[in-house]
Amino acid sequence: MKYPILTIVVPCFNEEEVFKETAKQLSSVLKNLEEQTFIDSKSKILFVDDGSSDGTWSLIEEESSLNDYVTGIKLSRNVGHQNALLAGLETAKNMSDCVISIDADLQDDISVIKDFIVKYHEGYDIVYGVRKRRETDTFFKRSTARGFYRLMRKMGIHLIPDHADFRLMSKRALDELSHYQEANLFLRGIVPLIGFKSAKVMYDRKERFAGTSKYPLKKMLSFAFDGITSFSVTPIRLVTLIGAFSSLLSICAAGYAFIQELLGHTESGWTSLMISIWLIGGLQLMGIGLIGEYIGKIFNETKRRPKYAIETDLYSHEKASLPHQKQGVFEVEKW
Repeated sequence: MKYPILTIVVPCFNEEEVFKETAKQLSSVLKNLEEQTFIDSKSKILFVDDGSSDGTWSLIEEESSLNDYVTGIKLSRNVGHQNALLAGLETAKNMSDCVISIDADLQDDISVIKDFIVKYHEGYDIVYGVRKRRETDTFFKRSTARGFYRLMRKMGIHLIPDHADFRLMSKRALDELSHYQEANLFLRGIVPLIGFKSAKVMYDRKERFAGTSKYPLKKMLSFAFDGITSFSVTPIRLVTLIGAFSSLLSICAAGYAFIQELLGHTESGWTSLMISIWLIGGLQLMGIGLIGEYIGKIFNETKRRPKYAIETDLYSHEKASLPHQKQGVFEVEKW
């Protein structure tokens, strides 16, 4: 009986403080799954060093020489979390039956990885890890997160609420993902577009084991804005509506001024003039800036530059059998 080869992809950027514990815990998960005959012994943990400036890559190389489960790739420079994650997925897909992506900070509950694999054997191509609750977040973060998901839904963008990048994807789903070639990468929006059979696994998110978050407020807002502008033209339509509303107000103001002229009540008004100029000028600058954002994205797309470059590859050079093409090979008794 054949068992699937699993690769756990872990993007890393300056994760020196947490790396040892992450490698230890994930190795333990793979060992247990292998002993329970859920996965093949060739399963791996693929750490992706996203241009770290600390000793992350040295730790990956050291752990790889000591631990058969651990391997890695080193990118030539920092390309951002989403591109680093894509580098890991594309590296692993040709030598795996399924791939699980997870962050290095151990906030995602690794105990549910077994549930992911069970869903995979039930025939699901994509399994999303979804948070049960957000009580550990601050009120501001919790409120903004909920507002973001509502906004995306109203704009017609299908996201999985309370899901980040903790997910399982089959080889078939990864092959389909490779057809999406946009430079403005937002995997949380792209993966649901694939449309294959999917499931959710609920879990409680933990506190970060060590180190600091790589997503401060400024970066989170930028990430959210990139997601919106990468999937929807609604913001431009909104500016158009604001412009139309402003034009309507201007017509009303002109009518009022004309009536005042007929009644002989007109007098110069510096304040109203300045407010009008500032309002219209602000709206114009906002519209130009938003259009410029979309033009910038078009510019990036047309250049077709590679999203990443791999400097060192420990994974692809290792021997691995061809991935199995069939899912659902387990019998119920094996569970």
